[in-house]
Amino acid sequence: MTGTSTFLDQCRKPAGWWGHITLRRMNWSHSRLTDWGLSHICVAKESTVLDIGCGGGRTVGKLAAMATAGKVWGIDHADASVAAATKTNARLIDEARVQIRRSSVSQLPFADNTFDVVTAVETHFFWPDLPADVREILRVMKPGATLVIIAEVYKGAATRTARLCEKYAPLTGMKLLSADEHRDLLSSAGFIDVRVIEKKDSGWISAIGRKASIS
Repeated sequence: MTGTSTFLDQCRKPAGWWGHITLRRMNWSHSRLTDWGLSHICVAKESTVLDIGCGGGRTVGKLAAMATAGKVWGIDHADASVAAATKTNARLIDEARVQIRRSSVSQLPFADNTFDVVTAVETHFFWPDLPADVREILRVMKPGATLVIIAEVYKGAATRTARLCEKYAPLTGMKLLSADEHRDLLSSAGFIDVRVIEKKDSGWISAIGRKASIS
């Protein structure tokens, strides 16, 4: 259990040498998952995008490749993640197309109605207060904007990883949601057109919601 706990601690907040290795692994191992999740939404070339829990920064680069005439912000609460994401996206930062900041999802340093798209890959089960944090995300989204939450594990998934995470969740503090609970989380926060997509053979899940447009 000690090894599992240490690994999850590094996923939650990478630090030190082991954190550096964890971030490199995340950039590699989450790439296909991210591509699958992003395939369910539209990122226009002019979009202003926020990636929450940007980790090693590879998702930020993928989003910048879509929002070629927009801007992508990446935030993370771990100093090691901010440093890694900054290094990964150095050229895009120099071009003023990307900015990386240290921040918590619970207190986003952005004005209301800022972003067209918000993404969160492999991070929401570590957020301090899921319902409140999702409402905080809704605050910084423009009317009509889209949120997508992407994860490679969820409650009820028929994979070994999911079963292990569920077994140890009470000890690790990892918040695993079922497909229905993902749907309820977004709907209760005020999102509309909520969709939950499962890739059952891989145990992947994508929860998508839209902020209502102003009538």
